Amino acid sequence: MEEKYKSDLAEIRDMMHRSSRFISLDGWSGISVGIIALIGGYLAYRNIFSRLPELDYYPMPHVDGQLGQLLFLAAGTLFLAIAAAIFFTIRGSRTKQEAIWDAQSKRLVLNLGIPLLTGGLLCLILLFKGFIAFLAPLTLIFHGLALVNASQYTIKQIRILGLVLIILGLLAMCFLHLGLIFWGIGFGLAHIGYGVIMKWKQ
Repeated sequence: MEEKYKSDLAEIRDMMHRSSRFISLDGWSGISVGIIALIGGYLAYRNIFSRLPELDYYPMPHVDGQLGQLLFLAAGTLFLAIAAAIFFTIRGSRTKQEAIWDAQSKRLVLNLGIPLLTGGLLCLILLFKGFIAFLAPLTLIFHGLALVNASQYTIKQIRILGLVLIILGLLAMCFLHLGLIFWGIGFGLAHIGYGVIMKWKQ
């Protein structure tokens, strides 16, 4: 009788945890985002950053249409990463027969979106002002802040990933000439590592 009581209690706790967390994030989401980020970072270095002088704490003029190239590449990378994350999250939700768009997922998107939108607008302003060197550190920092802010509505690994990105962003701010490398580590390798851990746990 006591064992049945403990089992029922554990099941109730599990149901309460699921109802208060959006837990349908799939490991493939992180892996796909990381791979897309690495490809985007490589293309950015080969086509844009390798042709620029060493990045530093001063604005630089936009030459040879590099502003347009950078905007196009950033938008394409962002679109593909979001599309891949949504695809694998929906697939994971259907596999687990869990709700995709409920109260928790709405809170998750809201808490994730506000820091991301703020950081994105700030980066656009800096880009048009010529402060290209600050883009890599700030995208890492604001993405990390967004993940930490949204982690209260999802799995704890998201908070850890967010903290890793914040630390990498601060390091990138200290070493601006290595910003793209830190960006690749954060958005690429860290997300792939997160995805692998999630697949292993699943």
